[in-house]
Amino acid sequence: MDLRHATTQRLVLEAVVPEHLDEHYALMSDPGVWAHLPSGRHTSPERTAEGIAHSQRHWAHDGLGYWTARLREELPEAGLAAGAVVGTGGCAVRVGTSWWNLYYRFTPSAWGRGLAAELVTAALDAAHAVAPDRPVIASLLEHNAESRGRAERAGLSLVWHGPDAGNPDPDAVRLVYSDRPLDHDVLARVTAIA
Repeated sequence: MDLRHATTQRLVLEAVVPEHLDEHYALMSDPGVWAHLPSGRHTSPERTAEGIAHSQRHWAHDGLGYWTARLREELPEAGLAAGAVVGTGGCAVRVGTSWWNLYYRFTPSAWGRGLAAELVTAALDAAHAVAPDRPVIASLLEHNAESRGRAERAGLSLVWHGPDAGNPDPDAVRLVYSDRPLDHDVLARVTAIA
C-alpha cells in the first residue's frame, strides 16, 4: 500500500519532498501558523529542509510520514486558489519512539473550515492500516483550544497533562492525547519528549 499520494474531499495529500521546500518554508515561517508556539517558527529554509529530510526518512522506513496538503479546488471565501498549499501533517514514527505521532499545521486562512479534520482522518486511517498495533499520539499545548478540539473530535482521549519539556515558556502545559490507553512505560517516554 503506497500512501504517498492520497485525497480527501477537498485536499490532495502528497508525501513531503524537497521540491516542496519553498512552499513549506512559506508555511512554516508564517508567524500566524505558530501563534500557539512562537518558538517553533522556522527562521531559515535550512530548518525547513531538515524537517523535509526527516519526513522522507519516515516514509522510507515506516511506509508513512507527513504530507503536503493542497486544495483540490479554489476556496474563494478564504482567498485560496486550487493547488495552494494550505498545510502539512500526518502520522510518523519519530526517531527514538515506537508510536505514531499525529501532527498537523495549517495556514490561518484555512482554519475553521474543516480541512484539518480531513487530514487528521486520513492520517489516522493510514496509521491504523500500516501498523495498527502502534498507538497514535497527539501532543499539544493546553492553550491551543483548536488543536485540542480537533484531537477530541477525531476520537483521541486525553491521557496526560503536565509541564512541557523543553518549552522556553516555563508556564506552558502539554496535553497528550491517544487513540488507546497507554502503558506506564510508553507514557513516561512520551511525556519526556512531548
